[in-house]
Amino acid sequence: MSKKHYKPGKSTKTFSEKIFKILSKNENKPFNYKQIAAILELDDTKSRNEIIKDLKILAAQKLIIETEPGSYLVKASSQKYYEGKIDMTTRKTGYFVCDELENDVFVPFTNLNHALDGDTVKAYVYDRRSSRKPEAEVLEIVERAKLEFVGVISIQKNFGFVTTTNAKMYTDIFIPKNKLGEAQHGEVVLVKMEDWPQKADSPFGSVIKVLGKPGEHNTEIHAILAEYGLPYDFPIEVETYANKIDTSITPEEIKKRRDMRKVLTFTIDPKDAKDFDDALSFQVLENGNYEIGVHIADVSHYLVEGTILDDEAYNRATSVYLVDRVVPMLPEVLSNFACSLRPNEEKYTFSTIFELTPKAEVVNQWFGRTVIYSDQRFSYEEAQQIIESRSNVIPAEISLTGKEYKVSDDIVFATLKQDELAKILRRKRMANGAISFDKVEVKFNLNQESEPVGVYFKISKDANHLIEEFMLLANRKVAEFIGKQKKTFIYRIHDEPNEDKLFAMQALILKFGYKIDLREKKNISKSLNQLMEDVNGKKEQNLIDTLAIRTMSKAKYSTDNIGHYGLAFDYYSHFTSPIRRYPDVMVHRLLQFYLDGGKSASEDAFEEKCVHSSEMEYLAAQAERDSVKYMQVKYMQDHKDQEFLGVISGVTEWGIYVEIIENKCEGMCRIREIKDDYYTFDDKQYALVGEITKSLLQLGDEVFVKVKNADLVKKQLDFHFIRKNQ
Repeated sequence: MSKKHYKPGKSTKTFSEKIFKILSKNENKPFNYKQIAAILELDDTKSRNEIIKDLKILAAQKLIIETEPGSYLVKASSQKYYEGKIDMTTRKTGYFVCDELENDVFVPFTNLNHALDGDTVKAYVYDRRSSRKPEAEVLEIVERAKLEFVGVISIQKNFGFVTTTNAKMYTDIFIPKNKLGEAQHGEVVLVKMEDWPQKADSPFGSVIKVLGKPGEHNTEIHAILAEYGLPYDFPIEVETYANKIDTSITPEEIKKRRDMRKVLTFTIDPKDAKDFDDALSFQVLENGNYEIGVHIADVSHYLVEGTILDDEAYNRATSVYLVDRVVPMLPEVLSNFACSLRPNEEKYTFSTIFELTPKAEVVNQWFGRTVIYSDQRFSYEEAQQIIESRSNVIPAEISLTGKEYKVSDDIVFATLKQDELAKILRRKRMANGAISFDKVEVKFNLNQESEPVGVYFKISKDANHLIEEFMLLANRKVAEFIGKQKKTFIYRIHDEPNEDKLFAMQALILKFGYKIDLREKKNISKSLNQLMEDVNGKKEQNLIDTLAIRTMSKAKYSTDNIGHYGLAFDYYSHFTSPIRRYPDVMVHRLLQFYLDGGKSASEDAFEEKCVHSSEMEYLAAQAERDSVKYMQVKYMQDHKDQEFLGVISGVTEWGIYVEIIENKCEGMCRIREIKDDYYTFDDKQYALVGEITKSLLQLGDEVFVKVKNADLVKKQLDFHFIRKNQ
């Protein structure tokens, strides 16, 4: 390799920084100017003289020390080594994120040293001498966040390159000829990164799976799952094991349980649900109080620790709900049959039984294993019809799963009474500081080929809130029961909102005429609830709902109970969905273990499982979000000639993001393509400003757009800007 020579006029500050980096990387080894020049590949006299001069300057600044004449070590106090994670931007730069540091630290591309987004790294932090601002350089990659990537392969004569669609992945992956597998030019593939030689521009990898042709439906759905390391089928040995499980209801097992089969019990779920993991029972007690049973599928009865089925469920940790399919945590024999609380079938359950007064005060509670018989299955829409009737006689027979059934007066009464109690519980929760985020969910009507033929919005109503409140009650009371015993447990925790994000949100919502009270922490939740109420039904609702949610900390699983800020609960856990969440399975096991008199379990072992479960939940949420984006792009492909009214949902120096009002699809209008004026970005007004007309394009403005490009692979929409709505 040719030597790099010093060029006249080159800043000597660059040498100082490079010298300091070399000494910092080799903290216990002294260097002289010749060794440093060799590392920097400089061999001319002028460059060497500059190195000698800079060494003396650094020593005078007491950043390095001269251990013997001409040899230098970095001063111990100047070494700032940390372990943290890399958060990449889309511009080939990153930030070093470390709990020990007050702020994230900028990492220029030249300092990444092959680190990728999410990698755990060892880095050192220093003040850039030219700007005095801190920067970080990656010294060592401790652990890769991921080794498998999805992308499109381009095959040359003797090799291939895979280009990913992830904007934070700044490099393609080189594939040697003997590791191309069955891949054909232009296909979507899953590759594994195997090596990244120090001098190589790209990492080396191998094709491990061909996913199909870009743009094809199954290809893109499987690509979404593969991108996040999520499976889309079960290994044959796991399916075989599951199919051999005895799922019969036996007299011997019933004797071990509280028999609830004669108590009125029913389920309320989405109309297209295939698994029913919770049911409610209801009866009026002689003292005038109400007994409400929250019955949850007893998954832990079938899912035995140490089996390949349990290992698979733990690794998955959650079901994944994509637009066109569910990737279940458990095989179908359990999720849709044995553990599904289907009507007119006896089922094993794990239950919380509450005695409530007419004012929804819990005066007695019981936890344990039960056996139930579900008398009826309702959809939310059917339960809502009963609630809205507010009568013991419904106007007509209700359609259930395509057939006509007569709904008994007992079930109508139970539903209405549970609705009353749920409303009281909800009011109490809100009064205690809970935050109500009823964000509109985008849903799609799909044809038989899974093509989106329509868009609709899912909005929570009284029937949804009825189920929600009793599930929250069960989760809270189970967590409280164990928490007060000071035994190891798995909590669902939620920290207070990020203060900086709240102030940033305040600046944005002021543009719409709203504000939140940030003077005292106790007022924030009340103020946020008022904001949600004020924006309800307004064109900016979805934008402000999204902004508010982003200020919140992420809920996660932990053995360290700090409470749940969003729900305003001191104790909270996940007990009610073991078919689709592994933490709920662990909660069932721990609860039964403690009911049997067991001592406190290992906190370290369960904390590790909490971290894994939280990480898998995050990946599943990302995949679910990507599947919605994909369907939105697919839907808009067929509407390229249509003009849409949208709301500006984001403003950047390169353009505006517009969310279409009627279907919530979001796309970009690039600044250079807005032709009615020459626009520049004004970061103070958070707007694009027309140079001639002084016209503003800012958050919340209504504009008309058309689809310019719908990219299924990138899951990205580009819009033509037509005009502002006056």
